[in-house]
Formats: sequence, C-alpha cells, structure tokens
Amino acid sequence: MLSGKKRRSIFSHPTMRKPVVGVMGASLNDALTDSDRSRIGRLAEELGGAIARAGCLLMTGATTGIPHLVATAFRRHGGFALGVSPAENRREHMERYRLPDDGADSIIYTGFGYKGRNLINVRSSDFVLHMGGPIGTLNEFTIAYDEGKIVGVLESSGGVSDHVREIIEFCKKPTQGSVLYDRDPAKLVERCLEALHRSPQWR
Repeated sequence: MLSGKKRRSIFSHPTMRKPVVGVMGASLNDALTDSDRSRIGRLAEELGGAIARAGCLLMTGATTGIPHLVATAFRRHGGFALGVSPAENRREHMERYRLPDDGADSIIYTGFGYKGRNLINVRSSDFVLHMGGPIGTLNEFTIAYDEGKIVGVLESSGGVSDHVREIIEFCKKPTQGSVLYDRDPAKLVERCLEALHRSPQWR
C-alpha cells in the first residue's frame, strides 16, 4: 500500500500529470430519502476530501446529487473539478437540463445528451468511482467495465453500487480492467490509485 508521501511523489510532482478521477452517482432526480441524503452526504464529504488529498483532478457529469456533493467537498479541499455537461451551452445546461453551474471549476458543454455525456466522462477518466446510483450510474458502470477501466465501488452506498457484484456475476463477461470494492472512501481512492500506478494505461 502506498504511503501518503509515496503517493504524492508519484502523482503530485510538477512534471507528472495528475490522475483524473470520475465520480458517478445518483442525481437529485433519483428520489433519495432524507436518511439516504444524510448518510450519502457524509460519504460524499469523505470521498471528495480523499480525492483532493491524493492530488487528483475530479471529473463529474456537472449534475446534482452525489456528484455535486463530492465536487463541493473536493473543491473545498483545494481540488480542481471539471464538469462534463449533456448540454450544448450554459443556457441549455441550466434551463433545459436544470443543472447547476457551481459544481465545477470548468464545464465542457458536449451537446450529446446524458448518454453521450456519460461516454465522454468515463473515457476521459483514469479511473471511475461509483457511489449509489440508479440506471444512469449503471450505464456509466457498463461503459467503464466494458472498456477496461479501473472501477472503484463504494460499498453500502446504496443503489446500483450495492449490486455490482451480482451484475458482473450474472453477465459473466470478462474485463481488461479491474473492479475494486471498499466501504471506506479514503481506502477506495488509495486502492484505485495503486491499481492505476501498476496499469499499462498510466505508463
């Protein structure tokens, strides 16, 4: 396991590019209960802080809910967040999709809708983290899994994330990537970084 000092020496040196971490999860449209919001809020705070402390860049779908909570915590800890919007411009982002413009330091407007946005989000990330989530999060997971990405799943975060093992077992399709599970947000980030450091895609 990499120590904090070792991790910084690998990923935070001025001449080294920083890992891009994609965070996928439920939006506010996905009807989280009050108890879910409280529990998820605590996990999102921990996850955002862990990603920032690891010296990574954050990528989200420029949406509400879990990704927005993680991005808020991440930026509060000094991280730089990039949002990928389904809209073609800021006006459509806010008026048609009713998405926030304060969850990222910079937003890329794709004009590709939600599914096209998901594809760009996953492909542009060095590894992706899944927390909770409904059908949209499942779509992001299947893209990442099918394309051999490193996928981190925050266990006991609810939604699709709690059924990833079953989905993989049911589909019985191998992947060139890896799927890692942990209940602790900081440990999950650390394990994904270790996997990334060992992977050919980082070299």
